[in-house]
Amino acid sequence: MKKTNTGNKPIRIVAGQYRRTPIAVPDVPGLRPTPDRVRETLFNWLTHLWDGNYTDKRVLDLFAGSGALGFEAASRGATQVQMVENDRSAIASLRTLRDKLKADAVRIHAGEALAVVQRMDASRFDLILLDPPFNQDWLTRLWPLLPAILADEALIYAESEAPLAPPPEFEILRQDQAGAVHYGLLQFAAMRK
Repeated sequence: MKKTNTGNKPIRIVAGQYRRTPIAVPDVPGLRPTPDRVRETLFNWLTHLWDGNYTDKRVLDLFAGSGALGFEAASRGATQVQMVENDRSAIASLRTLRDKLKADAVRIHAGEALAVVQRMDASRFDLILLDPPFNQDWLTRLWPLLPAILADEALIYAESEAPLAPPPEFEILRQDQAGAVHYGLLQFAAMRK
C-alpha cells in the first residue's frame, strides 16, 4: 500500500479554541489527512447548516487517522467527539494531542471501523465523519449500517477516491473535489424534516 506524503507540511486545526494547533501525522500506510482547505470548506458548510452552533452536537470520526477532522469538530465546540482508529501509532498520537489540548470532549476508541459500528446500540450521532483508506470499498460496506446510529437530522461527511455514489436513500447536500479527493456532505433522506 502506498504511503501518503504530506510533503512535510504540518497540518493545523483551522478554527475554534484549538486554532493553529499543529497536528502530528503518524507514518501509517494509507493515511492521508484531510487538507486544511477541505476541512475549512466542510466546516463552513456545517456552520451554515447548523447556524454556527456545535455545542449540542455528537460527532463520530470513524477513521480518525491524524484526528484532523475530529479535533476540528472539538475545537469548534462539539459536545462529544468519538474517534475510532485501528493503528496503534495513530492511536498514541491521538491520545497525546487530546491530552495536550485537555480536550475532554474527545474519546478515542481503538478498533476496526466496521466492527465498532456493528457493536453500537443506543449511540446516535449528529455528524459522522467518513475518511476511510482509499480503494478498499469502505463506503459501500458502511452505508447500510449508518441509519441505525444517526440522530434526527444527522449529517454524514464522506471522502472517496471517486465521485460519491451513495445508495438512493442518502441525499448529497454539498459536494466538491480537491485534487484526487472527492468529498461531500450527505443526509439520510428518511430523517430529513
